[in-house]
Amino acid sequence: MNLRHLEYFRVLADLEHYTQAAGRLCITQPSLSHAIAELEKELEVPLFEKQGRNVRLTKFGKHFLQYASNALDELDRGEKKIRQLACPSKGVVELAFIYTLGARFVPRVVQAFASHEQNKEVQLLFYQGSTTDIIHQLKDERCDLAFCSKVDGEPDIEFVPIAKQELVVIVHPSHPLAAYDRVDLKSTAGYPFICFNRGSGVRPVIDQLFEQSGVTPNIICEVEEDTAMAGLVSINYGIAVMPCISSLAQFPVKAVKIASPSYERFIYLASVKNRYLAPASARFRDFAITYGQDHFLATHTTV
Repeated sequence: MNLRHLEYFRVLADLEHYTQAAGRLCITQPSLSHAIAELEKELEVPLFEKQGRNVRLTKFGKHFLQYASNALDELDRGEKKIRQLACPSKGVVELAFIYTLGARFVPRVVQAFASHEQNKEVQLLFYQGSTTDIIHQLKDERCDLAFCSKVDGEPDIEFVPIAKQELVVIVHPSHPLAAYDRVDLKSTAGYPFICFNRGSGVRPVIDQLFEQSGVTPNIICEVEEDTAMAGLVSINYGIAVMPCISSLAQFPVKAVKIASPSYERFIYLASVKNRYLAPASARFRDFAITYGQDHFLATHTTV
């Protein structure tokens, strides 16, 4: 069904006069008559009947007008929404990030981005999850960009390093390791260990550190996010290795630096290669990369 014919039909139903309707539509009267005839032919019912020099809707036309108007209105709303999403100054950025970045890193980047006048009306929608979940969201177009760990075997995802993240051993204040400010990871052998689950992007880094240390951790449970891990350590349920995030200060735990083995843990901005990004999302991506590299990599600041 021709959308233009539906619009012609709606205008003619409003004015009930071919000449006036053709004038409003900026087409000739024969063109309007042909369009209405084609629509009636397709529906196999008359939509208008003559009334003197005017026309009026038939009962079929009255019923069809309601549906045609709703359809055109919905399409108009859809067009406006798409234009809003694609507007550089008023677009929407759907951003996903891993749990450990919610307290400090993401707010800092967002605040810096929003401080620029041209970005003040850009709307940001946030989603949190594990790196595995976030990568699925990217692929399924449920988010535009993501701050997460790098995942091997994802050739369609571009990972750009934007920050370095320090890992620490966290222990209860009464734990024997709490007497130290720095420990070799070998010192954790034998203690009950709380670990991130395998959907977490930091899990492979932690596994590799233990492998390099020649230690098999005594894993008693796995969790998805950092506050659950810190909470369990705070009741002396076990010890853990996790990113040194600001929210640790809210828990009665001690963060002990890892003296060895050496490691590098980065946070990446992830996006799908060769996928169109709306102007606002593309601008946020470029800003985040530059901001992260200037403030979290060049100065070796951890997140």
